[in-house]
Amino acid sequence: MKEKFYITTAIVYTSQKPHIGNIYEIILSDAIARYKRMRGYDVFFLTGTDEHGQKIQSYAEKKGISPKAYVDAVADDIKKIWKLFNISYDKFIRTTDDYHVKAVQHIFTKLYKQGDIYKSAYEGPYCTPCESFWTESQLVDGCCPTCGAKCVKAKEEAYFLRLSKYADKLLAYIENNDFITPAARKNEMINNFIKPGLQDLCVSRSSFTWGIPVEFDPKHVIYVWIDALSNYITALGYDTENPGELYKKYWPADLHVIGKDIVRFHTIYWPIILLALGEPLPKKVLGHPWLLVGEDKMSKSKGNVIYGEELVNLFGLDAVRYYLLSEMGYLNDGSITYEAIVKRTNSDLANTLGNLVSRTAAMINQYFGGVIPAHSGSDSAAAAALKNAADKAVKDYVNLMDDYHVADATEAVLTFLKSCNKYIDETTPWVLAKDESKKAELGKVLADLTEGIRIASILLTPFIPDTADKIASIFSFDASARAFEGIGFHYACAGKKLGESQILFARIDEKKFFEAFNKAQAEAQKAKETPVPAPESGDSGIITIDDFAKVKLVVGKVLECEPVPKSDKLLRLIVDIGTEKRQVVSGIAKFYKPEDLIGKKIILVANLKTAKLRGVESNGMILAASSKDADGNEDVRVIFADDQTEIGSIVR
Repeated sequence: MKEKFYITTAIVYTSQKPHIGNIYEIILSDAIARYKRMRGYDVFFLTGTDEHGQKIQSYAEKKGISPKAYVDAVADDIKKIWKLFNISYDKFIRTTDDYHVKAVQHIFTKLYKQGDIYKSAYEGPYCTPCESFWTESQLVDGCCPTCGAKCVKAKEEAYFLRLSKYADKLLAYIENNDFITPAARKNEMINNFIKPGLQDLCVSRSSFTWGIPVEFDPKHVIYVWIDALSNYITALGYDTENPGELYKKYWPADLHVIGKDIVRFHTIYWPIILLALGEPLPKKVLGHPWLLVGEDKMSKSKGNVIYGEELVNLFGLDAVRYYLLSEMGYLNDGSITYEAIVKRTNSDLANTLGNLVSRTAAMINQYFGGVIPAHSGSDSAAAAALKNAADKAVKDYVNLMDDYHVADATEAVLTFLKSCNKYIDETTPWVLAKDESKKAELGKVLADLTEGIRIASILLTPFIPDTADKIASIFSFDASARAFEGIGFHYACAGKKLGESQILFARIDEKKFFEAFNKAQAEAQKAKETPVPAPESGDSGIITIDDFAKVKLVVGKVLECEPVPKSDKLLRLIVDIGTEKRQVVSGIAKFYKPEDLIGKKIILVANLKTAKLRGVESNGMILAASSKDADGNEDVRVIFADDQTEIGSIVR
């Protein structure tokens, strides 16, 4: 019987479309799942979407649709993105799925009946974007320590989970098991959260309705911690009365793959829920680092969000997969820029891998009529060194992948590919080809290179599966030749006819690429900045009260303001609207200096479709009045709100 391996990702919150920083996690998990399958494990790979909460209800209301219709659309987008990135998941769970809803209600009721959940009330700072309550000591200048949004005072009746009851058991489990990795995350959980004392956790809400109702108290909806976290067992058919066959087979999870920002939820809240249920705890939680844009965290408010489809269109799927997996270290944050992707694609994929494959195939075609030659006789010193390099690469690769050091594993393969290219330089097959008496020696060299490419393609399969398939097609590697078991130099492909040659990765001309890229960006920006035509004659422009009701006007405070580079008309502002901070671009630079606006309260059109001006994302529009004097000179005046008006107030 195969050894099982159950791997999960954090389920994606369906508030908005995921960007490339979010997508890294699913690619990392996919690479690990593919590796485990390649090693013969019975893998179950779970991903999905988290679809309840106040934020989603708010987004749906702004769009004028039901929350279910809203999350249906976002979940569909996420599935399309997972397909685009060739994600080999086994199940996609949605927290609106009927079976999940039922199981979560039963979990909540069981914990309540046995005294692990109790009813009380909460009063304190609340972050709407994160849907989190915080203590005053946790705030940073009155703002959420996670997202930076301004917290508001909130009070509501709620149910709470007794975390302190299970703190000692949890601490013992963490200290006695290799449960949290990297170790720095483990130390953070112990020293910053568990040892100072766990506060009971709010696990229901009564101030909004978009959630799973509590069975015995339907005015409450079950909060995200029990709802979302329980997906890891409900997806396997778990229920409190009937765990289900998949649950019995695959639980406990072998690996939860999550971002470092939600380690606390998965290593404190989730294990305590399981302890209270009397269920086994997960074996390991991997808290991966973040993908930064340059040196900044990716966020819409900063206008630096990069989407996966854009990168795939520019560079191709496997180039993007490879970049992310090779760039993101085990502990430290990674960085993504277009320049960095171009350089790594050229150096690692086009030069090191692509040239090796194309040169080897071309020489087999030229010198042996496209038939892979046999290997006979003893090895040269160079051949022996190549085989030693292969053995080391496989050993290092296995150790690194088993410990989830995926970026280091890609480097181990790259090092071996460089050894193969070095072998070409050392043996100079083009020189051997000139001497008929050295035909056998030439055949051994090309046979060695074919085996090196075969081994490397196996190791690359979890990272760039489409490319591994292309390599197999070029060299006619069958299923047995691509198996990991018994990997090494076997020369079983001798006598096989090469398939059609193809370029794996074309080298990118960096200058031409960025000339074309910048031109396309400028044209797209110009199209967005083109004024909307005035109404045709006879169109009165009259709207109804229903039309006006669609516009959401909110009072906000300008926190930051600066000119947009390469523009004499635009200012970039960061505006606090109470529930979040918005980045807004406004064409008022000729009329206001940044210092004229910082600290002022303005009125923001908050539900305007996102746009990009000069490449900077704008999430709203500042209300202003425009007029012209007798000479036709335009004057624009921002409409400021009274200083006594609270931030976040709705203008009606």
